[in-house]
Amino acid sequence: MDNKISILSSRLFKGRFEVLKGLFAIFLVASFIVRLLLLVYSFKNVSLSIIDILKSFGVGLFFDIITLSYFQLPFLIFILIIPANWASTKLYKSLVWFFYSLAIFIVVFNSVAEFFFWDEFEVRFNFIAVDYLVYTTEVIGNIVESYPIGWLVFVELLIVASLIRLTIYKGWINRSLSSGQEFMSRIKQSLPFISLTVFAMLFVNLRWSSVTSNHYNNELSKNGLYSIFEAYKNNELDYDHFYLTISDKEAFGTVRTCMQDSAISFVSEDVLNPVYHVAAKGDETKMNVILVCVESLSGEYLDYIKEPDSFETPFLDSLANQSLFFTNMYANGTRTVRGLEAINLSIPPTPGTSIVRRPNNDNLFSLGTIFKNKGYQNKFLYGGYGYFDNMNDFFSGIGYEIIDHSSLTDPEISFENAWGACDGDIYNKTIKEADKSYAAGKPFLNFIMTTSNHRPYTFPNVGFPITHNREGGVKYTDYALGQFFKAIKNKPWFNNTLFVVVADHCGSSAGKSELPVLKYQIPCMIYNKHLLQPKKIDKLCDQIDVAPTIMALMNWNYNSVLIGRDILKMKPIEERAFIGTYEKLGYLRNNQLLILSPQKKVEQFSFDRITGEEKKTGIDPKLKRELIAYYQVSEHMFINGWSKFSK
Repeated sequence: MDNKISILSSRLFKGRFEVLKGLFAIFLVASFIVRLLLLVYSFKNVSLSIIDILKSFGVGLFFDIITLSYFQLPFLIFILIIPANWASTKLYKSLVWFFYSLAIFIVVFNSVAEFFFWDEFEVRFNFIAVDYLVYTTEVIGNIVESYPIGWLVFVELLIVASLIRLTIYKGWINRSLSSGQEFMSRIKQSLPFISLTVFAMLFVNLRWSSVTSNHYNNELSKNGLYSIFEAYKNNELDYDHFYLTISDKEAFGTVRTCMQDSAISFVSEDVLNPVYHVAAKGDETKMNVILVCVESLSGEYLDYIKEPDSFETPFLDSLANQSLFFTNMYANGTRTVRGLEAINLSIPPTPGTSIVRRPNNDNLFSLGTIFKNKGYQNKFLYGGYGYFDNMNDFFSGIGYEIIDHSSLTDPEISFENAWGACDGDIYNKTIKEADKSYAAGKPFLNFIMTTSNHRPYTFPNVGFPITHNREGGVKYTDYALGQFFKAIKNKPWFNNTLFVVVADHCGSSAGKSELPVLKYQIPCMIYNKHLLQPKKIDKLCDQIDVAPTIMALMNWNYNSVLIGRDILKMKPIEERAFIGTYEKLGYLRNNQLLILSPQKKVEQFSFDRITGEEKKTGIDPKLKRELIAYYQVSEHMFINGWSKFSK
């Protein structure tokens, strides 16, 4: 066997191309080590079945080789096209050493980066990593503040130097540089490599990595570099091409049937027209609304579902007991932009990147649209720079004034890190903006996006110890929100304000299944001690239902295309929720989870709300039709501009 491998290696990597032998060997060994370390790190979550482990490492090796076919291509073309008389020059030799050293540095850097990415998200590089490459200021600042960068860079350079020394010892580059290989020989030599790249481009995709029923094992099957480029390529997905569809008439008709309500009447008999009118009973009120969207606040951090010895959230637990507290709500996704999209646009998640970041997302019909039409001053308040994730453009396009880091004066910032001013500072700014609106005689909608419950978990000195980890983040989040309520309880606008506290997503999204239901469970509470009686509401609901519920509490009449429902009026048969990733689209009904996948595939699972266990079942045709209809309508409303209706 060793002789056969040696013969194959000598045939593939001969002449000028022997330099690729070193690159291949180092890349494959590094990829194997990373995969092995990630397996050990996630030992409790992976399937330890011998077959599943072999699948993960076997398919992983395949993706490593496929990734190499792309990674080495520029280097291979460079070696191929340089004429023989140039190959003996110092410039060519210097360039070969430079490109080889750069390639080795990328391999080492990627290997280290993958481990830290896995530590935070428990997945290989994905669309989040693509975003990180775009928003370098915040991300680099976050990394510098979170990790010992100096030591990491030193260790990486030491490893790179050691690998280059190994290369010199093996003589891979020296033999390559001394080769007088002719052009036609180089053409023949390069054909296997180029053929592999062409094969990968035409046939291979990341879905080939789904070889087990365990999410962690499937992630191990991937290669990080391949994953990040696949995520970049698929940041927007052609819905009709990738997902199972039905006729538009059937889809819109199904959604219309699901939304039937005594307060709702559609303005047109044309089933493709999604505009409906909400007719409330009683007089309208114009209460102020302060909506706090809390970064990474998992439901398990609060008393209603948390485990013993979990994080302490005394204020949030107290507020929940004084509020309309929705104990069975789910986030639409695993990113902040998904929460912002769901709460404001009130539609299920569309595949690919969030609508917040997609082109042509201006003037969408939204929560902000309705409030603006009612004469409200809408303000989006964020402690960081709102260009991150395109938040400023999105919110300004749907009727909000932007108050972000650039709007804060130096005295207004008591503490900041890579993500911006701390929660306490943005709450103080919110109070000032509410005072301004009140003084002007204007009702207001203030939408706050917090930042502090996020790595690097650094906070201002608040008089008691706070650890710089997730537990510290939750503790400071709870403290800052409590201080905010203390500061405003005597404000003249306090009694006439609805306070909504809801998470953007959970603190962790990783699980053994593709869509781990419990990793989407979030708290939501609506508070006004003078107007609302405290009550726990255990109806299955979703972030997209927050906006219609707020407006129902104020007895508003309005035209709408929002797909969310008033939670308080939901009947058991109407309860549902939507969860998803950028590819997998989930639908929760009656302890059933249906998943729509890009392969035009639908799967159904039963799930246990307490344990989170999911078991594959047969597919219910009615639920399947509803699943397809909701997501198809949401995508088509955005693509075709229907979500821009304002009347």
